[in-house]
Amino acid sequence: MSMVFKALILGLLFGLFAKETLASSCPTLLDSTQRKLNSADTVSLCDEYQGKVLLVVNTASQCGFTGQFEQLETLHNQFKEQGFSVVGFPSNDFNQDRGSEENTAKVCYLDYAVTFPMMARSSVKGTEVNPVFAEIAKQSGVTPKWNFYKYLVGRDGNVVGVFSTGTSPTDDKITAMIKQYL
Repeated sequence: MSMVFKALILGLLFGLFAKETLASSCPTLLDSTQRKLNSADTVSLCDEYQGKVLLVVNTASQCGFTGQFEQLETLHNQFKEQGFSVVGFPSNDFNQDRGSEENTAKVCYLDYAVTFPMMARSSVKGTEVNPVFAEIAKQSGVTPKWNFYKYLVGRDGNVVGVFSTGTSPTDDKITAMIKQYL
């Protein structure tokens, strides 16, 4: 066999193994494709967020805590240039996000001027749970008890902090942990 042919074969084999290794390196929590809120567009969480610090939040547009969108936006803008993102997941599991996705999008994008990523409405608990929240529950042992539960995810894709509804997104505990993991 010629040297060129051997090099070609080795290159192809290396490429196949490298591709498989890269594909398997996606953390389970990020290993899904999600539809964006009120859109047909989808996003691969692994492609978009792998290696970033995230605050994953189950949101609702008709809740007494809906005003937390303002603090979530502040937090997102404060740290986004350092490899951080808030990611919102609207849910009607607590009957506080009724109506159309279009209405939810209006509340997020127009009423609160949200610029952080918002995914399509999905379940965050129960039998039809979104795979992101299934993995969050598996890792943290905590499913959302109400809207606006906040889960801090480290760069490695593991949950490193859980904050309940009543904890403001800009609370010192949250910002200190974000800084620690950036």
